[in-house]
Amino acid sequence: MKMYVEGRWRERAQSIEVCNPYDGSIIDTVPRAGLTDVNAALRGAVRGAAAMAKTAGYDRYVMLRTAAQKMDQQQEDLARTISLEAGKTLAEARVEVSRAVQTIELSSEEAKRLGGEVLPLDGAPGAGSRLGLTLRVPCGVVVAITPFNFPLNLVCHKVGPALAAGNSVVLKPASDTPLIALRFVEILLESGIPPLAVACVTGSGGEIGKALCGDPRVRKVSFTGSRDVGGEICRTAGLKKVTMELGSNSPLVIMEDADLEKVAHATVASGYANAGQVCISAQRILVTNAVYEDYLQVLQPRVEEITVGDPLDESNRMGPMIRQRDAERVEQWVGEAVGSGARLLCGHQRNGAVYHPTILADVDPSARVSRDELFGPAVAVSRVSDIHEAVRLANDTNYGLSAAVFTQNIDHALLFAREVRSGNIHVNWGTVWRADLMPYGGLKESGMGKEGPKYAVEEMTELKTIIFH
Repeated sequence: MKMYVEGRWRERAQSIEVCNPYDGSIIDTVPRAGLTDVNAALRGAVRGAAAMAKTAGYDRYVMLRTAAQKMDQQQEDLARTISLEAGKTLAEARVEVSRAVQTIELSSEEAKRLGGEVLPLDGAPGAGSRLGLTLRVPCGVVVAITPFNFPLNLVCHKVGPALAAGNSVVLKPASDTPLIALRFVEILLESGIPPLAVACVTGSGGEIGKALCGDPRVRKVSFTGSRDVGGEICRTAGLKKVTMELGSNSPLVIMEDADLEKVAHATVASGYANAGQVCISAQRILVTNAVYEDYLQVLQPRVEEITVGDPLDESNRMGPMIRQRDAERVEQWVGEAVGSGARLLCGHQRNGAVYHPTILADVDPSARVSRDELFGPAVAVSRVSDIHEAVRLANDTNYGLSAAVFTQNIDHALLFAREVRSGNIHVNWGTVWRADLMPYGGLKESGMGKEGPKYAVEEMTELKTIIFH
């Protein structure tokens, strides 16, 4: 496919191969953008931002609503594209497309709701009859950098609110999964979005990311990816607005009064979805001594029955990881934990990029498989004595994106909710759950700012205060 820069679909002499993670076959190629392309994209985006700022909110609503309708009509084709380039099962890909449609629908509604407030200046001494009000205005040019694991919905969570707020947006999708992003840009253009209001630049983040984020024409950067890359972007961006969603090593706490069947179901749903490549994937399972072995006995057969293989085969419940080297990394971390005394209950087989669902028990909380972000289909189970130790271990991390507790004790639930430093807290479900309308983002080194169309629009606009004297 071609990339879309400054109102035109463009090719380049150098290209990037987009491969199927399952069998390594080449699906398509995309241009390898350079600094000239970055400059052209931003040059067009400046003009696009001016055009979008003059576009009525209702008109932006109509454009985005039309895009959502077109996506809905093309759900199966979009899902197949996701499955081919990201390695998701078709079932997972269909869910992502359905959510992406909702995200654009929600964004379209927010285009009609940008407003300010009348300020109660008569409550200020000496204000007299002055009238004050606020206006919410677009930032201008937004750069959106998106990851491979939700290559359509996370694009929609950035591009949809940016356009709804009256900005232009330059999209840099993950190099592994650019095809679905380019398909989405096609749909936006077919839906009436001004040609210069959106650009999609394909290439290595290491080559073009710094130029995009550091350019003074950009007012807002929205990034989802690793903590280390996010830190580098913040240093490069300088005096810009930034939203950073940077991952986690999410804890799932199981108290002695938990329904273990429900917990096991939630562990599978939270720990192995998308081959564990979810930033809020359940990674650290902290279980009280009273139910520790019982939980493992209920969980193990559920994990062992997860079928793994070709994501286009409807009978499989889990596909490959995005790259073989990522599967090799997970294999190495699990091997280190076993070598340090952890008990391997199942899994730990690898075929290329396919890494089988794995359970580790008796894991030292200081082990890398528990301490760092694994981003793969394995869970590390550790013992805790009570809710207080569970909270302490849940907080013993630089991350803070999602955390969960299973308990019927309201005091334990409230203690967990109040004291665990995490942007999302779940009671009686796993760490992987997100309604696309809710505020979503992390604390600590899991990032800053919130996504969810309503909240992202606030991040992608600026407030002006107007005083009539």
